[in-house]
Amino acid sequence: MGANAKNSPPCELRSTGAAKRPRLPPLKALLAFEAASRHGSFSQGAEELGVTPSAVSHQIQVLEDFLGVKLFQRHAGRATLTGEGRIYSRELEHAFGAIAEATKLVAPQSQQDHLVIASGPSFAAKWLQPRLSEFQSAHPDVRVRLSTLSSTDDLDTSRFDIAIAYALPQTTRHQVRPLLVERLRPLCSPTLARELGLRTLRDLSRATLIHSTNAVTWTDYLRKLGFSELRAANEFWLDRSSMAIDAAVSGRGVVLEGDVLVEQELRDGTLIAPFDDETCSIEATSYYLVRPKGFRSGAQITAFEKWLRSALPEANLTKTVSALGV
Repeated sequence: MGANAKNSPPCELRSTGAAKRPRLPPLKALLAFEAASRHGSFSQGAEELGVTPSAVSHQIQVLEDFLGVKLFQRHAGRATLTGEGRIYSRELEHAFGAIAEATKLVAPQSQQDHLVIASGPSFAAKWLQPRLSEFQSAHPDVRVRLSTLSSTDDLDTSRFDIAIAYALPQTTRHQVRPLLVERLRPLCSPTLARELGLRTLRDLSRATLIHSTNAVTWTDYLRKLGFSELRAANEFWLDRSSMAIDAAVSGRGVVLEGDVLVEQELRDGTLIAPFDDETCSIEATSYYLVRPKGFRSGAQITAFEKWLRSALPEANLTKTVSALGV
C-alpha cells in the first residue's frame, strides 16, 4: 500500500473538484408553497403551518421572486396554480417525501404525527401527564413525547414543539405568551390546621413555612398582604412544587401554592386553605406557553394548545393581573 493511501484518513471528505451546490430557495418559502399547493388554498395551508394566510402569500411571493416565474394566478380573491406551479409542486412533493424518509431513519420521533411537549416537572407530573390521555383520545393519530425542563434556561437547548414554562422565560429564540393566572394561598393538612389553631395569617408564626420554586415567594406574599415582619416558627426548602405539596399533605408545614397543582388534594381534603380566601389569596401569572419561532407545521401544536386551554380552569386563563409590587 502506498504511503499516501496509508496516511490518509479513511473518512476524509475531499472538496477538490466537487461541484458547487446550486443556490436554494428559502425553506420557509418552500414550506408555504408546498402546503398551499397541496391544499389548493392559502388559508388551509396557513392553518396547517400555524401562521396567517398573509404570511403564506408573502412567502410565496418571495419564492416567485427567487424563481423568476409565477407559481399562482391570483384573481378575485382566489389563487390557482400556473403550469410552472403544477410542475414545481409535483417535484417538491418528491423532494419533501425523500426528506421525510431520511428523517424517519434517524429520528422517528420528529415525524409529523409526533408531538414533543416540554414542561416543568411538577406541572408535568401533577397536572399534564394524568390528563394527556384525554388529548390522545381526541387525537389518536398523534404520538406524544413529554419531556421535563429543569429550568426555563433549558428552553434554549431543548428540542420541542410546544412548552409550558413556569415563570416568564428570558428567551429571544421563542414565542412566549401568558397562559395561566394562578390564585396563590397558604395550604396545609386539616390536622395541622387544627393542631396549630390556624385562623389568621398571624398564626403562621406557629407554623413551618414550606418553600419551593414558585412565581411568588413567601416573602413576596407576606409583604404584599402587609405581614412582612412576621417570622415563622421554622422553614423548610424544597426545589420542586410536587415535593412541597407532598410535604404539606404529610403535615410538615404550610405551603404557598396555586390551585392548579393541588386540585386533587383539595378535592380529597388532604389539603385545605385555613384562612379566608378573599383576604389571603393573591393572583400571579405563573405559566407561559412557549413555541419555537419559525415557519413549521403546526396542526398538532394548534390542536394541543386548543385542548390545553379548554382543560385548564377557564376562570384563570390569560387574565390580566396587577403587578405584585415585588
